[in-house]
Amino acid sequence: MCVRLDSEDNCLANLEGQIWLTEATSKRLMLDQIDLLQAIADTGSITAAAKIAGVSYKTAWDRLERINNLSEHPVIERSAGGSKGGGSILTGYGKEMLNGFKQLQEQHNQFLENLNQQLSSLDDVSKFMKSALLQTSARNQFLGSIAEIETGAVNTEVQVQISEQQRIVAMVTEQSRREMKLAEGQAVVAMIKASSVTLAVGDAIQVSARNVLTGTLVSLDRGSVSADVTIELAGEKTLSAMITNKSADQLALAEGMVISALFKASSVILMVA
Repeated sequence: MCVRLDSEDNCLANLEGQIWLTEATSKRLMLDQIDLLQAIADTGSITAAAKIAGVSYKTAWDRLERINNLSEHPVIERSAGGSKGGGSILTGYGKEMLNGFKQLQEQHNQFLENLNQQLSSLDDVSKFMKSALLQTSARNQFLGSIAEIETGAVNTEVQVQISEQQRIVAMVTEQSRREMKLAEGQAVVAMIKASSVTLAVGDAIQVSARNVLTGTLVSLDRGSVSADVTIELAGEKTLSAMITNKSADQLALAEGMVISALFKASSVILMVA
């Protein structure tokens, strides 16, 4: 799968694919054998076809023998003329096999073309593909849309709707908001480092952090010093936090418990999707 840029610098999703032929007991790629058959059809020589395929004569012949062994009928005929002489042609069955694969390729290409035409109208898929390409050290990345903006003289508060049940509050400078041209309804990616997330258990949590997301602890992976905690939030979202093992022990963390994740609005980084 690839992503290309059009003339207006709008990132458009462009699907590409390849066909794999597999045996019943193997997942080995068979395209090399098909390419070899095509080279023989073009040149009428195993020696010449082997050079085109970039393999030795013996490797080429071993592949052809394997194809013959796996086919109901021979796919190639070799005329007399020594171990590396003479000519080689595809049998009628071999030509049918090669033509059948060409038709399969054409149908596959048409299938991808149809998908690309549909994809261009699927904004959500296109936005996901673009945001999935982001390379960042932040463990937590959420695609959402700006639900509310409260501007100030210096700083601006931006609320990002990441699901029907969850919002994330970010604090950016007013200058950044203008430069990024942030507006309500705009798609953005909210990023939070796992080390910026504080965990709390129990009810009636009173904190100054603007973001308090409550969910279920689904994974607790301890290292020699720190623990990687994964929390499942409403809307099938997950949030990661990195805390010390001592803190995990003090909170008596265990999988399945209800837990709250806290982080400051200033810890949220916004990127235009």
